[in-house]
Amino acid sequence: MNQIQHLSAVQKQCTELTGSASDYDRLLEDIGDASIVLLGEATHGTHEFYSARAQITTRLIQERGFGAIVVEADWPDAYRINRFIRALGDMNEPIEALNDFRRFPRWMWRNAEVLEFVDTLRDYNDSISPVSRVGFYGMDLYSLYASIDAVIEYLQSVDPKAAEEARRRYSCFDAYAPEAQSYGFAMTYVREDCRKAAVEQLEQLRKKGAEYLSRNGFAFQEEQFYAEQNARLAQNAEEYYRTMFSGRVSSWNLRDTHMADTIDALMAHMTRFGEARIVVWAHNSHLGDARATEVARFGECNVGQLLRERHGDGVFSVGFTTHSGTVAAASSWGGEVERKLVLPSLPESYGDLFHQTQIPSFYLPLRGDPQLSFLGRQHLERAIGVIYMPQSERQSHYFLASLPQQFDSVIHFDQTKSVVPLDREGGWEEGEVLPPTYDSGL
Repeated sequence: MNQIQHLSAVQKQCTELTGSASDYDRLLEDIGDASIVLLGEATHGTHEFYSARAQITTRLIQERGFGAIVVEADWPDAYRINRFIRALGDMNEPIEALNDFRRFPRWMWRNAEVLEFVDTLRDYNDSISPVSRVGFYGMDLYSLYASIDAVIEYLQSVDPKAAEEARRRYSCFDAYAPEAQSYGFAMTYVREDCRKAAVEQLEQLRKKGAEYLSRNGFAFQEEQFYAEQNARLAQNAEEYYRTMFSGRVSSWNLRDTHMADTIDALMAHMTRFGEARIVVWAHNSHLGDARATEVARFGECNVGQLLRERHGDGVFSVGFTTHSGTVAAASSWGGEVERKLVLPSLPESYGDLFHQTQIPSFYLPLRGDPQLSFLGRQHLERAIGVIYMPQSERQSHYFLASLPQQFDSVIHFDQTKSVVPLDREGGWEEGEVLPPTYDSGL
């Protein structure tokens, strides 16, 4: 097949998205009976990706009985949203649900798109019985100290003596607070670590869990689960930060294994109340099967691969791509959020191929269609995280991948715009200009 035939095949097999209520009918049909739906993103700061995931998730909740959303965010930060949408506590406005997203990159979850989605979830939950309400959870493991605080706070409410024991165990981490990276850096020079303390606390909380539940009743299970997950997170975060300076692969694999384990733990928790069906939001690099990308040869795994290995056809994954536009991103770790121009996708990339179809946005199934077999050859795929460096885009933001092996389907938005951060910093309104040294061959 030549290039013209390739484009024709994509044009024939895709479904153009027009903004109508039926846009994702074909996607829901393709999802079928899958109990875990993975919704990716090519960037961490694109409006269209957040909006589409919200629309798809809302339909999965209302039409297919999905009961939880798990996102690439820290467990305690996201749990504040969970409490709000399930009417647990005294929060009255959606903006209050986002108040625990304080650290970099705040705009990933403190943005107008998430705010609207949280409001929608609360309205839906208010219309159904409490036991059937949808939950919202994080799966990342950066929140070492926030999770430690959450464990102690929980124990203080159910077992003050156990809370004192937890303070004593976790005091090992005090010397490195408040930045968990400081603990990881110190472990490259200091032999004595806090691993034992974190393991002991998780074991103790699990051991006493049945007692706490028998004392506080069935409705308390959610808070007990929340506390146990925080204790497990503290244990895994300790290992993550202890290894982060020893190599990318080991720390990446620890992080993605923790995220996949969190999804499985939530599935097991949900089965106590009924059927467990979960939607996951994260970057393409986490949700697309790593075995289909060039990182596989370095030994990297990811959430998409692990869940496919564990659940087989029970998992359905959707990748997202774009060609050009703007994106919310920083220029360095910890930097201010900027509205940056996204360069047109490079030749020989999936983004460029989809751009040439001249269809503004479309949904494309990738499973077993012989007319799309050419997509299985590895092409360049773009990944923009919380940092975007257009001046070195080829080296910084592209990798080789086989899209049909990575995902079950893909959604392409040719021209995209950035999310709208709730906390806009200096220079946001000015946008981003290309550096004078920019060369499209980079």
